[in-house]
Amino acid sequence: MNKLNTFIMNNIPTVTRNLLIINVVVFLATYALQMIGADLNSILGLHFIMAPDFHAYQLITYMFAHGGWSHIFFNMFALWMFGCIVERTWGARKFLFYYIACGIGAGLFQELAQMVQFYLLAAEQIPGFSLSQTMLVVKANAMFLNAWTTVGASGAIYGILLAFGMLYPEERLFIFPLPVPIKAKWFVIIYAGIELFMAFSTTGDGVAHLAHLGGMVVGFFLIRYWRRHPDINYNRRSGQQFFDSLRSAWERRSHRSAPGNERQRWDYGHTTGSTAQRPETDAEYNERKRWEQERTDAILDKIRRSGYDSLSNEEKQWLFDKSRK
Repeated sequence: MNKLNTFIMNNIPTVTRNLLIINVVVFLATYALQMIGADLNSILGLHFIMAPDFHAYQLITYMFAHGGWSHIFFNMFALWMFGCIVERTWGARKFLFYYIACGIGAGLFQELAQMVQFYLLAAEQIPGFSLSQTMLVVKANAMFLNAWTTVGASGAIYGILLAFGMLYPEERLFIFPLPVPIKAKWFVIIYAGIELFMAFSTTGDGVAHLAHLGGMVVGFFLIRYWRRHPDINYNRRSGQQFFDSLRSAWERRSHRSAPGNERQRWDYGHTTGSTAQRPETDAEYNERKRWEQERTDAILDKIRRSGYDSLSNEEKQWLFDKSRK
């Protein structure tokens, strides 16, 4: 059994494994501290932004706290099931950034939902309520507003579900209790539809449905951005990437205006002239890598649609050469 456990843990990617460990440790610590009267969730949980107990750090810490055994079990099961695949596809840095970004986005969506709820309740229960009375109402209801606390990794998990559906839309999943497999893209769409329906049809169920949707929305726009900018390198500083992208855009514009440069720019396999005699600039490197990634993605999409045998000899050679690097 120990060998089996070691094998399983060693085959979970680094970030996913550490996220699982941190969530479980925090959950067990929460239960242990409850025995001595301490509430860790009130410290780590995301409070309503106008509540006295709100702190900015809670936008990160809330996603490592959970409200019960079933809550953490299903979140960690989904993290293990889909997070392993997404992390292996993207790599550790990109996956971690995506996870945290979706979690923060989910928290902000929940804060917005609670803000709307606050003003609706105030307008309903206080005759003649105006925005100028906001702080007076907050102060008078401090304990009530402090109870508006959100915990759980669900927002980030829903972002991972979306990522899996967008990366592998045609993969078939067996989902209990469905008797037949369902494609990943339909699984994600159905889940998002259920959350949207529950968000506006149920109240007081203790589930942050809009936070779940928020994680998916942030994840969707992140993936769309990355697909349009495939040359982003998470091993480099973001500031350097920004200036490299500006330089690359300027050089593309300059090359378009100069006759005869189009071939030098794109024919990477047969570079001639002065370009071959000087070192490659950062902008040229980024542009070449982007072009290579786009071609590789197009070939992989062709395999998903029509199979490996549909590739030309040149396309097969391209994949073979890339696999050796």
